[in-house]
Amino acid sequence: MSQGQSIRDASHLYGVERRVQHAARHGFRIMELQLSPTQKVPWHSHTNITDTFYVLEGHMRLFLQDPKEEVNLKPGEIHVVGAARPHLVTNGWHQIAHVSGSTRYR
Repeated sequence: MSQGQSIRDASHLYGVERRVQHAARHGFRIMELQLSPTQKVPWHSHTNITDTFYVLEGHMRLFLQDPKEEVNLKPGEIHVVGAARPHLVTNGWHQIAHVSGSTRYR
């Protein structure tokens, strides 16, 4: 795959403790990720996708670009990342973090 080429599902490119898809409909998906303290979802962006992050347990650190920003989420908190905004997701805690995300395709 050449640089700049998009792929539909990159989940095979990074490891997580657990990954569960709770729902999938045309244009919408809900996933739950469990991240160990050393795991992360690497830098990426989505052309036509808005990600909504919701922390179930633990803490999540979300790094964003354009503009540069760091967001720290605790259980029950939500953050939305718009389409085309680069972001990196990490576990902001010393224990396992459970994060639920919904993805809306345009």
